[in-house]
Amino acid sequence: MNFELTEEQLMIQQAARDFAQAECLPGVIERDELQQFPKAQIEKLADLGFMGMMVKEEYGGAGLDTISYVLAMEEISKVDASVSVCMSVNNSLVCYGLQEFGTEAQKKNYLTPLAQGKKDGQLYIGAFLLSEPEAGSDATSQQTTAEEKEDHYLLNGTKNWITNGGTASVYLVIAQTNPEKGSRGINAFIVEKSWPGVVVGAKENKLGIRASDTHTILFNDVKVPKENRIGEDGFGFKFAMKTLAGGRIGIASQALGIASGAFERALAYSKVRKAFGTEIMNHQIIQFKLADMATKIEASRLLCLKAAWEKDNELDYTLSSSMAKVFASETAMWTTTEAVQIHGGYGFVKEYHVERMMRDAKITQIYEGTSEVQRIVISRSILK
Repeated sequence: MNFELTEEQLMIQQAARDFAQAECLPGVIERDELQQFPKAQIEKLADLGFMGMMVKEEYGGAGLDTISYVLAMEEISKVDASVSVCMSVNNSLVCYGLQEFGTEAQKKNYLTPLAQGKKDGQLYIGAFLLSEPEAGSDATSQQTTAEEKEDHYLLNGTKNWITNGGTASVYLVIAQTNPEKGSRGINAFIVEKSWPGVVVGAKENKLGIRASDTHTILFNDVKVPKENRIGEDGFGFKFAMKTLAGGRIGIASQALGIASGAFERALAYSKVRKAFGTEIMNHQIIQFKLADMATKIEASRLLCLKAAWEKDNELDYTLSSSMAKVFASETAMWTTTEAVQIHGGYGFVKEYHVERMMRDAKITQIYEGTSEVQRIVISRSILK
């Protein structure tokens, strides 16, 4: 085994770290409080090639490996998880899904500008529409319908909790075409937000990742050309599951970054805060908290990198990505809570950042497959 990063991977990691400190840190507290979408930061990420990191160069992407993506996600998530989740959705779900399963025409028309993050000089990103009011963890219970017509599908329904929902130009929508076939009757479609019948609902007022753009999206008799269906008829559920497996690597990396960022702040604070006549880092109870943080974070990092390595080597990474996500997300929740505790009263104050990190950490246990769903995936794999 070789645990050393390549020179290119180290450069990507450093570029992401520099970007996070220079572009994301200024104003991060205000963006969170005002729920202000980080448009300027996303546009600069696009300029760096980070919105299509794993997309082949022929389709406008950076052509990088998944390990580089994990490294970049961690560094950006250390500072602003709202920025990193926008980046994750565009990379892991939208661009990956189109590159792996889209037609050449779909790649040319949609993947190329999505990978570049811009079209005609304007921000151009995507969103992944799976969850519904009655279909969260149970993704087979799709109520959104796509009725087949002569040359198009007629799309109707509601999608909930959609990251990039109000800002995205393109939606990948999962909908039921043949209810009698169950999951085999589900399809995936490319839908443009500008089409008649597409309605963007109110922005969600969230606990965490408040600067990210989360909306309900409604479809009222939206005509979707047949050439915008992804894959063969009935491929939609498999498309969603295959795409989410890769997406979990991105969210695991986000959780890793949140935990790592909170740990770094707690460690620095422990060296300057004094209690009972000495810096609190000299108290064993604080030392043990920091030791447990560092250990869990390193384990999370190795799980993320293993899943990324398997993906890059075209191995089955379903189990590894689920293990990475459940462990990293629970590490993030625990670590950020402990970071607030180490800061004491200051941890409850916004200017010290760790309370925001604690709020941001919670969603990593929920979206792109809850911790409970990850345990189902893991148990099914080990009980074969």
